Amino acid sequence: MSDSWRRNLFAVTAASLIGFAGFTLVMPFLPLYFRELGVDDVGEIALWSGLSLGATPAVTALLAPFWGRLADRFGRKIMVERSLASFVVVMIAMAFVTQPWHVLALRLFQGLFAGYGMLALTMAADSAPPGRLATAIGTVQTAQRLGPALGPVIGGALAQFVGLRRAFLVSSGFYGVGLLLVAVLYRERRPPPAVAAGAPGAEQAQRVTFRSLLAFENLLLLMIVIFGLQVVDRSFGPILPLYVGQLGVEAGRVPLVAGLLFSLTAISGAAGNQACAGLLRRHTARVVIASAGAAGAAAALTFVLLPDVAALTVASSVFGLALGTAMTAAYTAAGSMIPAEVRGTGFGFLTTASLVGLAVSPVASGVLGALSIRAVFVADALALGLVASFVWRRMAMHASDPRDPAVEQL
Repeated sequence: MSDSWRRNLFAVTAASLIGFAGFTLVMPFLPLYFRELGVDDVGEIALWSGLSLGATPAVTALLAPFWGRLADRFGRKIMVERSLASFVVVMIAMAFVTQPWHVLALRLFQGLFAGYGMLALTMAADSAPPGRLATAIGTVQTAQRLGPALGPVIGGALAQFVGLRRAFLVSSGFYGVGLLLVAVLYRERRPPPAVAAGAPGAEQAQRVTFRSLLAFENLLLLMIVIFGLQVVDRSFGPILPLYVGQLGVEAGRVPLVAGLLFSLTAISGAAGNQACAGLLRRHTARVVIASAGAAGAAAALTFVLLPDVAALTVASSVFGLALGTAMTAAYTAAGSMIPAEVRGTGFGFLTTASLVGLAVSPVASGVLGALSIRAVFVADALALGLVASFVWRRMAMHASDPRDPAVEQL
């Protein structure tokens, strides 16, 4: 059992790391790609970028329950393989587009088959032995943070030396490697535990609804928090490369500098994921989320008040650390209050909140960025300030006790 679950954990963790790196290899530079496609106006570039980046999570959020039911029936492994294979095809097609609407259409199509990140977490949890659930989920979450840290650096270098079109082909290769890892190494238990006939809690899991989940204290609040954090977290995508260009960075170096800032934010976010467990052993989730939200708001304001690459480097570190800490604390607080027999369904609703945030963020950022790029950072600061205030005022003091074993395991 030990070797089996560790092999499975390695497969989904490596696939997540490679897949998320492959995505951020090219997507942070989508504004520059639209410029190559003939869009010259900065506002139009920001708008096209926002719509394209938001299209996939929007469609995925709508279809997530459908794919979840299919995964319960036919297995989660084949659903992840389906998703990764679709990314291979779409990224190859991205290298040959000639019009901005081609990119948007491909991103919409990609949304029909996306969602492997959520399923990877479920696969890790399914394979974990008793007492190792949080370890498995935490390991995959860290990979999903570190992948975006590596991708922009590699992508920035590729864009500079081989061009953005060929970078999409490299991204396709990344997804191909992730697909092979899951197909060869992962061994799925059939049927999935949540629907096994006669399994404890199976009947309750089948009849659980969103309304019944709201009976768990703070769950709706935490869904709102996760949505808000995700909106802010992905708001930089459509506008950061353009903002770096406005700071006077040489045009040929913009992809590399922007890539480094994206990577720094992702790395510090992964550090926040890891640091959160220690913080939750000393403080309640209420204190951790509110404090991290306030720190993130201050970092977002730094982007506006100190428009300098050196200042942006420090602010990006604090920003990522704060968001990573707050996000892990929110998921941990939710996980500690949802019974094990319906935890999959509960986390499904949390994932929907996250995906909606992913969909809204780049669109809102693109629209706002078309008016003023700095306004995006001001909006981020206001949103994080509202999250901090909302949690501090509304979250029950006793929720997610830092001495809870589930918290300590993470």
